[in-house]
Amino acid sequence: MILGSFSMASMADDLLQDAGSWMQIVGEGSLKVVDPKLEKGRIWLEGQSRFDDNWNHWYQGMVRTAVGYSLSDRATIWAGYTWLPTQNVGKSYVSQQDVWPAFRYVLPTDIGTFSFRTMFESNFIQGDDVRFRPRQMLRFMHPLEFEPRLSLITWDEFFIRVNSTKFGGQSGFDQNRVFAGLGWTFSKNFRAEGGYLNQYLDDATHTNNTMHHLIMGSLFINF
Repeated sequence: MILGSFSMASMADDLLQDAGSWMQIVGEGSLKVVDPKLEKGRIWLEGQSRFDDNWNHWYQGMVRTAVGYSLSDRATIWAGYTWLPTQNVGKSYVSQQDVWPAFRYVLPTDIGTFSFRTMFESNFIQGDDVRFRPRQMLRFMHPLEFEPRLSLITWDEFFIRVNSTKFGGQSGFDQNRVFAGLGWTFSKNFRAEGGYLNQYLDDATHTNNTMHHLIMGSLFINF
C-alpha cells in the first residue's frame, strides 16, 4: 500500500511534500447506557487536530458524530455528520460540513482482525454545490505473540470524487491515506495507537499534488 502511494506521487506533475501530525480521540459505545432497550444502538464521537508545514501550522480540525445500529456482532450501519474547519496556508478559511451513511464489518481471523469501512460523504464546502465522495478503508490489527497487548496495525483508505464541483474539484481520484504503526491495549475500554501516516492529495485539477508525511497518535475509548 505504501509503494502504491509513492507510485501515484511519481505520476504527479508537481508534488509538494511536507511533514506534520494528526491527533485524534475516538469514543464509541452502546446506547444501552441511556436505556437498556437500546443495546443495539451505537454512538460514535470523534475529534481531530491536524498540523502541517513541518509542524509550523495548524490547518485543520475535525468533529465527527454518528448514531448506528448493530446488525450483528460484526456488522454496523451508521448515519453521521462531520464538521471540518480548514485554514490552509495562503488560502481562505473553509468550514466544510459533511453528512454520510457508513457500513463497517469486523472480521476476526487466526492472524489478526480485519475491518472494512465504507462511507459515502455529501460534502457541503461552499454554497449549495454538493460534492459526493465515497471512501473505503481496509484495516488490519495483529496482536504480537510475546505481548498480546501490543499490536501491529496498518490501514489504507481511498477517496473518490463522484462529481465535479466548483469548490470541490474535478471528478476522479481525490486522496489516499496509508498508516503503519503500533497499538497498545490498556483494557477493553482503552487503546492507544501511534505511527506513520502517508497522505497523498490530488488537487482540484489533478495536476498539482501534495504528500503529507505525518506522525499520527490516537486514543480509542469504548463504552
